[in-house]
Amino acid sequence: MTVRDTRLHAFRPDLADARLEGEVVAERFVAGTPARVSAPVADVLKEPAEGAGINTQFLFGDDVLVFEAAGGFAWVQAERDGYVGYVRKDDIAERSGGPTHIVSVPRTFLYPGPDLRFPRAGELSMGSAVTVTGGAETRGTQYAVLEGGQAVIANHLMPVADRAADYVAVAETFLGTPYLWGGVSGFGIDCSGLVQLSMRMAGRDVLRDSDMQAAALGVPLDPGVDFSGLRRGDLVFWKGHVAIMTDGENMIHANGHTMLVSREGLREAIDRIGYLYGGPTGFRRP
Repeated sequence: MTVRDTRLHAFRPDLADARLEGEVVAERFVAGTPARVSAPVADVLKEPAEGAGINTQFLFGDDVLVFEAAGGFAWVQAERDGYVGYVRKDDIAERSGGPTHIVSVPRTFLYPGPDLRFPRAGELSMGSAVTVTGGAETRGTQYAVLEGGQAVIANHLMPVADRAADYVAVAETFLGTPYLWGGVSGFGIDCSGLVQLSMRMAGRDVLRDSDMQAAALGVPLDPGVDFSGLRRGDLVFWKGHVAIMTDGENMIHANGHTMLVSREGLREAIDRIGYLYGGPTGFRRP
């Protein structure tokens, strides 16, 4: 049998994705049931238990396949990046229709109606997919009205077919966002989550974890001993970490040192990180 990464393929000794039959060993195989994330952010856990470690997160409107739902948790796989894990059953719902717009700012509020003076009804992160059914204007502010009747500031959305021109510019809008292990939202994000979400807004779906990105994203790059071959948009990898170059000398990354998305000089980062984790393990150009 081919060795499969359990982060990207849904299989356990007792149960597996029907598409893997003949490739993995399991007691039974099932076809995934389509569903959609209905929580603003859904934690994707390693085990079906409160307090289990977080591997990643899914955002409102993300499509998933459900292979099992039991005991308050669902075992699912994201259709966008293939990530597998456990989410709370209350964080997903039946899938119907398709989204029309995507949140294009790091964070935005939902209102019970088209008026920013109303108490907020929720919040959404960049990358969340919504269905707009109408529009309204209150005191000169334009609102998009969603299928559930809630409203969001209209210029905080973009049509699903639109793309950001520069993924690095997207990443820069997250400066000051708290670092969160496994985070992939405007409320908290980690290093590879910043790369994934920023590229997603520019129309490129990439794998989630830094080791996956280091192995397959773009092409390997040799920047030279003085790193003079680096340019804006290149990626620098350490063991378990990734940063985005904003120019030939500086980078942006979500990091556990500042516990924020921060700018830092590449050479300064190499000296600081090297003390504990060694030097860069690779460079790639998306």
